[in-house]
Amino acid sequence: MVFTESSLLLPSGSNSRKSNVPEDKWDLAYIVYFFLGFGYLLPWNAFITAVDYFSYLYPDTSVDRIFAVVYMIIGLVGISLIILYSHSSKAFFRINLGLVLFVVSLLIVPLVDAFYVRGRVGVIGGFYAAAFAAGLSGVADALVQGSIVGSAGELPERYMQAVIAGTGGSGVLASVLRIITKAVYPQDASGLQKSANLYFSVSIVIVFICMVLYNMVHKLPVMKYYNELKAEAAAANADSDPPTGVVWRSTLWDIVGSIKWYGFAIVLIYAVTLAIFPGYITEDVHSEVLKDWYPILLIAAYNVFDLVGKSLTAVYLLQNAKVAIGSCIARLLFFPLFLGCLHGPQFFRTEIPVTILTCLLGLTNGYLTSVLMIMIPKAVKSQHAETAGIVSVLFLVFGLASGSVIAWFWVI
Repeated sequence: MVFTESSLLLPSGSNSRKSNVPEDKWDLAYIVYFFLGFGYLLPWNAFITAVDYFSYLYPDTSVDRIFAVVYMIIGLVGISLIILYSHSSKAFFRINLGLVLFVVSLLIVPLVDAFYVRGRVGVIGGFYAAAFAAGLSGVADALVQGSIVGSAGELPERYMQAVIAGTGGSGVLASVLRIITKAVYPQDASGLQKSANLYFSVSIVIVFICMVLYNMVHKLPVMKYYNELKAEAAAANADSDPPTGVVWRSTLWDIVGSIKWYGFAIVLIYAVTLAIFPGYITEDVHSEVLKDWYPILLIAAYNVFDLVGKSLTAVYLLQNAKVAIGSCIARLLFFPLFLGCLHGPQFFRTEIPVTILTCLLGLTNGYLTSVLMIMIPKAVKSQHAETAGIVSVLFLVFGLASGSVIAWFWVI
């Protein structure tokens, strides 16, 4: 089935409106959704990019792993709760609340550092504050990511593509900032502190811009049009009571059943990716030529190709679900290939094969993620597109958590 700009939300019998879709002038709505995807992933990138400073402050603590566990567990619980209660809460409220919580969580670290830690090593209260901030950011991420992806699921596919491409752009910005700070600031206590403050400051500004843009985008004619279609669809179903309790849980299971194979593929994508990236790249491979720049440049290469992959769906969107899911299974081949870069022939241990594989890891991660996230809302009835989008985020976060666990035990 071909989905037109308006077909997702139109109730049956509303064909007369299909030709009246307002133009997304200057692609403003597309840009806003790109920026929203860009913004909701940036706080996590700030925490993980500033890990050098946290590791300096707390040398006996696995800061990055603890942050990842806290962030992802809270994210899983948060997304699950949102799915259970999405039918009785508004995405507009959840997104605004989440953006506010993002700003609060991003302010905690630099303020605690400035007034309490003051650059001193081993101040355990500062670590607890940073871990709390990471957890609060996880709550915000559940609210914002789940709701934005869910909202984009009700719109034409280009807006979901914009959101997913935005997440790729966030990774590129994080890498650019990391390269700049390493080149400009000395890698001592003062330089690491300045770098961390820059990451959090940039993230706060961008999240605030996201807040402004999100509250303005609904005033665009194209968004007003789709909101009216949603209202019409809701009015057409006004005679039926909203699902609650057992009925809603049954509906949820039906939705999960409809998208389970897409969800399995998303879990597989991120289980493979997170098992290799960034741990393998930052800890297991080395270069005599590039030295400590090597992992930074590899991470940048991954992020750039992840963005390329997520942008390619705007040019060519794979329509065959079986091919997409099969491609996700084929990515398991990255395990023996990266293993060969450590223990294979001498040529495979050099920078060129590792860089090529890293770029392919990012490219396939980005493209297949975008394809599947676009497909998922189209696999269910239009009135369940938002919930299907939120459930897809649950699969994604579960994949991230699975990959992080595998990375702990995958000793090459």
